Amino acid sequence: MIKYLGSKRALVPVLGDLAEGVGARTAIDLFTGTTRVAQELKRRGLGVTAADVATYSQVLSDCYVATDAREVDEVALAAALEHLASLPGERGYFTETFCEASRFLQPHNGRRVDAVRNALEREYRDSPLFPVLLTSLLLAADRVDSTTGLQMAYLKQWAPRSFRDLDLRRPELLPGPGRTVAGDVMTTVDDLGPADLAYLDPPYNQHRYFTNYHVWETLVRWDAPEPYGVACKRADARDPATKSVFNVKRQMPGALASVLERLSAEVVVLSYNDESWLTSEQMTTALLDAGHEDVRLLAFDSKRYVGAQIGIFSPAGEKVGRVSHLRNTEYVFVAGPTERVEAGVAAVRARQPQEAAG
Repeated sequence: MIKYLGSKRALVPVLGDLAEGVGARTAIDLFTGTTRVAQELKRRGLGVTAADVATYSQVLSDCYVATDAREVDEVALAAALEHLASLPGERGYFTETFCEASRFLQPHNGRRVDAVRNALEREYRDSPLFPVLLTSLLLAADRVDSTTGLQMAYLKQWAPRSFRDLDLRRPELLPGPGRTVAGDVMTTVDDLGPADLAYLDPPYNQHRYFTNYHVWETLVRWDAPEPYGVACKRADARDPATKSVFNVKRQMPGALASVLERLSAEVVVLSYNDESWLTSEQMTTALLDAGHEDVRLLAFDSKRYVGAQIGIFSPAGEKVGRVSHLRNTEYVFVAGPTERVEAGVAAVRARQPQEAAG
């Protein structure tokens, strides 16, 4: 998957165990991001709905969650990937903006992105293979980028991986049904319908995914927005409509409470950490106020996000300052009927005895 701030890679087995422990058959991943958690739940046999406002998340969900691997024409997919891989590069908006005006990818790979993305729009837009092929391109570009994992800046010197050639690979598709819901959670939560389990990984602070991953947003939308600043961010990043209430400290608690109250799920699992705006006590109260009978808390020692591991960089890609700490505590809240909550927590502790506490 793409490098991602707040990725729950280390928690994926825990969340899968929780889902099995509570006996869930259906699940909602409400802030799906890279769909890593949604994929794990689907892998364990659940019918999954993945929801997010980011366009790149919707494409990833269409690929990994909504696409049933059993129904994919593998011959056509292999032929499409071979055809796209054979295209000569062509200098276009992506190369000019993200490889010349800025340095997110090297120009030779930028030209390949332009060529492949134009072909996808021209030849595959109405094909069921479109999200699979676009995901292949997105992941290929991520493997040769030159960033710390965020797109607020790029490295001053080219990252070693950026010298490699863009390599289109078949995404690892999963069998089974699923669906994608696109849009702002404050609106879509009312249209999701009931589920046995809902997983929430809301934003923790003021950092916006729309700007943190603006290159991928533009790659997926393919709308050639007017860029601004050293990082060539999208002009609409300045539009209040692209800002989430979850990135505003004074609005976030009320927004989360509203979502929890309107969410139709018997068991709610929510991940957060000790660097967030709400304390574990406040989060527990919010879940109880939403009508859940019981709330349990699991805590896991964790590495901080990738940017903290690499260091602090200026917009020009120069390393500045010093990171204060490299580890934090990841919280997993489990809320719902006591019997099911206890079963879920027991399943985690049976398989993760060293990690789970609380």
